Amino acid sequence: MLAVRCTVRGCGATILAGAATERSKLEGARTAVLRGPCGHCFDIARSGYINLLQPQDRRSREPGDATEAVAARRRLFDAGTGAALLASLAATLTELDLPPGTRTLDIGAGEGSLLGALAGRFALAAAGIDLSARAADLAARRYPGVLWLVANADRGLPLADGSVDLILSITARRSPAECTRALRHGGHLVIAVPAPDDLAELREAVLGSAAREERVAKLIAAHAARFELSGRRQARARLRFAAPQLEDLLVSTYRGGRAGRRERAAALDGLEVTLSQEIVVFTRRPAAAATAD
Repeated sequence: MLAVRCTVRGCGATILAGAATERSKLEGARTAVLRGPCGHCFDIARSGYINLLQPQDRRSREPGDATEAVAARRRLFDAGTGAALLASLAATLTELDLPPGTRTLDIGAGEGSLLGALAGRFALAAAGIDLSARAADLAARRYPGVLWLVANADRGLPLADGSVDLILSITARRSPAECTRALRHGGHLVIAVPAPDDLAELREAVLGSAAREERVAKLIAAHAARFELSGRRQARARLRFAAPQLEDLLVSTYRGGRAGRRERAAALDGLEVTLSQEIVVFTRRPAAAATAD
């Protein structure tokens, strides 16, 4: 079970310790509110996600990714473009030899396709967190067996200390300190970041350059004080995309905001594009070892 904490400033009380139990009580209700023992209340959307976002944690009136970015990612996944990444993540989790019911958190879960697929395959007790209510709504509608939370993970993870066995961060931001706090000793942190050649052809065609950034060395250095490096692999595929899918790629990776870029993508008569991610596996060090570093 995942122990969800109250996000009201200065509280932190456990408000949910078993998603399946609490959600079953609310089934059939048009609207619902989760009330913690601390007395604080949180809205539960009709689709099933819980909104933990506090006013001070909002960056805008509609926080998180735009609707078109969320929809573009779902379309791309449904078209099979995430197959190589999903297969590599599944191979990684298989090597970790996770038992059924492994308490899993996906930080920046987006529209939920990756976590939903992994949770079903490995029988994970899973929760996905994202800043976007639009993304959480899509995720909750398709994967009701996962607990979907709207919260600002940059400000803190709404989970109790040591309450998670596995944390996923798939091309998303994360706090090493917060991941350490939420993970149990010996728990795993699996991070995927774009490889240097990710979208190289599209970046060259639309942005005019394909600079190759090496992210893994920085990633390892940022987590070295609290985690041991325990694995690494690459997910890579080269696929041909039609113009509408190229625009989806731009929008979904934050590179398509300018009209000129999207026009250049729309003018392309299809393009073969490399999709490439580096997957790095860390294991949480015991508290004494982390403190010594």
